[in-house]
Amino acid sequence: MVGSSVWDGTLSIDEFSASAKALVSKWGQIEVDDSLPDWAWRPCCRMGVPSETEGFLALEGVYQIEESNGLDDDGGIVEHDTWVQSSCDNVHVYDFHIAYSFSYKVPVLYFQGHEAGGQLLTIDEIKKDLSSQSLKTLSESKWTFITREEHPHLSLPWFTLHPCGTSDWMKLLLDKLGDKDRSLQYLSAWLSVVGQAVGLKIPLKLYCSS
Repeated sequence: MVGSSVWDGTLSIDEFSASAKALVSKWGQIEVDDSLPDWAWRPCCRMGVPSETEGFLALEGVYQIEESNGLDDDGGIVEHDTWVQSSCDNVHVYDFHIAYSFSYKVPVLYFQGHEAGGQLLTIDEIKKDLSSQSLKTLSESKWTFITREEHPHLSLPWFTLHPCGTSDWMKLLLDKLGDKDRSLQYLSAWLSVVGQAVGLKIPLKLYCSS
């Protein structure tokens, strides 16, 4: 990154690594819903040695179950999706990874869901798990849409939120911050936005200044 007046909304791989570790640290310090596990940094290994800068963030084993807990105005049952951290036959399990895009110079969210038995979910099944607000965000937003691409570190196909437009709205979010603060808060602020598209409820304290 350079001076605040000309920042283009991107970040370097070193800044991505620093921001990722800052997110992991802050996540461990704030009060997080019991339904969400911890984010973990997964370093890449070269010749058997973990890299200090290259790697990705992982939030794995997030369980979602559909439950009925209310009636609408006409007396009908209202269905609510609930994130839980325990396994049973009628849940879908989700894994979320955040990797760095060398092409766009921004973070990218990769995710997949599967049934309790291990069968991977299709995009249509995943969309059925999303809230109406998430579906609205995906349908109306000009900055993100779901695609299926090879995971840059696992070499397997995962669903991902395409990063086009990320740098533009990140510039709007963080342009007024100094370079150091911007670098450390980048991923927390970014996750507060992209989390809405995939139904992740991110604690407000994560992306508020300390």
